[in-house]
Amino acid sequence: MPKFALIYRNASPPSTPEEGKKHVQAWMAWSAGLGSAMVEPGMPFSQTVAVSNSGVTKDIGANALNGISIVEAEDCHAARAMAESCPHLKLGGDIVIGEGMDMPM
Repeated sequence: MPKFALIYRNASPPSTPEEGKKHVQAWMAWSAGLGSAMVEPGMPFSQTVAVSNSGVTKDIGANALNGISIVEAEDCHAARAMAESCPHLKLGGDIVIGEGMDMPM
């Protein structure tokens, strides 16, 4: 079954520790609800930098990249349906979905 990266972006952090705890609980419930489709819960990002031929950019925009997860889904439409119920969206962010390619390494 194809694998898809869910790339979490542009969310505003919860404004209080209590809101943060509620968000984490909602995310954990959502993730567990995906069952075996959640291949790799991934990780949240605390900071990001961009590396290019021009050099390194340390500030790529406030909250630009928030984290990543890997899911298995029949197709991009099914992966999108998973993302549409993710609590990340309630923080004002979006989720970019990228289908992985199997390549010999």
